[in-house]
Amino acid sequence: MERTEVNTLGEFGLIDHLTRNNETKQASTLLSVGDDAAVIDHFGKQTVISTDLLVDGVHFDLMYTPLKHLGYKSIVVNLSDIYAMNATPTHVTVSIAFSNRFSVEALDELYEGMYAACEKYNVDLIGGDTSTSPKGLVISVTAIGEVTPNEFVTRSGAKKGDLICVSGHLGGAYLGLTLLEREKKIFLESPGVQPDLENEAYIVGKLLKPEARKDVIEWLAENNIKPTSMMDVSDGLSSEVLHICKQSQCGAVLYEEKIPIHDDARQFAYKLELDPTACALSGGEDYELLFTIDQSDYEKMVLNEEVSVIGYITEPEKKPTIITKGGNTYNLVAQGWQHG
Repeated sequence: MERTEVNTLGEFGLIDHLTRNNETKQASTLLSVGDDAAVIDHFGKQTVISTDLLVDGVHFDLMYTPLKHLGYKSIVVNLSDIYAMNATPTHVTVSIAFSNRFSVEALDELYEGMYAACEKYNVDLIGGDTSTSPKGLVISVTAIGEVTPNEFVTRSGAKKGDLICVSGHLGGAYLGLTLLEREKKIFLESPGVQPDLENEAYIVGKLLKPEARKDVIEWLAENNIKPTSMMDVSDGLSSEVLHICKQSQCGAVLYEEKIPIHDDARQFAYKLELDPTACALSGGEDYELLFTIDQSDYEKMVLNEEVSVIGYITEPEKKPTIITKGGNTYNLVAQGWQHG
C-alpha cells in the first residue's frame, strides 16, 4: 500500500487534505473548517467556536514552563482565536490527559492559571474531561463566543486598497523561546548552573504569559470600525499575511520599517546576532491581531497607539512582498511553525 508521510503535506496541507470532502449539513452552520473558528447561528447572537490542542514536548516544555503559566496560556490562545473573528468569548471547555508523574497539586496549579485567565477575560469554564496518558501532558481547550449576527470577520474579506494593521509588537515570544531554550541546554549540560534570564522579563513574558487582544476588539467596536479580514498571529507575521492573501485572493505589500518590534526584543535580537525583522516575520506565538481595514477608517485607526498600519492589499496578480528599510523588495515567504 502507498504511504504518504504527513510532513510532505505540512500542517495546513494536511488540514486541507483531511477536510476536502467536509460538507455542512445544518442550515445553522454559517462557517465551518478553514478559519480561526466556526460560526453558528444561535438565539439571536451567532455562536463562535474554536478549539486547540497543546501537547507536552511539541507546544510547550515543562522544563521552563511553570504549570500555572501553562494553564493561563492554554486559555488565552483559544480566546485569541475568538477575538480574531471579531467576537466575544463567553465559555471554555477544558480536557486534559496526563501521566502518573503529575500530582493533584500539580494539576491544581495548572487549573489555577486557567481560572486566572477566565477571570481576567470574563469567561466561564463550563466543562471538559480528564484522562490518564502513558506519558506527558495533553491539553485540549474549546472556546465558545458570541457575535452580533453577521458581524464576524473571516480571513477572506480583504480587498485591493485595504490597509494592513497589526496590534502590539511582534517577535518577542520567539526571542523568549530562544533564550529559554539556550538556558535549558546549558542546564542539561551543567545541572549545577543556575539559569540566567538576563532580566529579559518582556520577551520571557511574551512567551510564557501571552494576552489576547480583547482591548483592540473593544476599541474597534467603540469606533465603529469593522475589519474586512482578520486573524491572530500565532505562526509569524509573514505566514499569516499569506493566509489572508490566499483566502482573500489578493496580494500585499508590507513595509519593514512599519513592523512594530519592542525595544527589548530588538536589543536582545542584536545581542544574539539575529535580525529583529526576521524574528517578527517568522517567530510566531505573539497572539497579536492582524487585520485589514478600508482606507476610509485610516484617520480613526491612527489614533490607536496599540495598532500599527504596516502595509496595504494589492490585486491578486501581485505576489505578497516586503519593502526593506533599504528600499529592496522581497517576496514574503512563510517560515512559520510547521509540524515536524
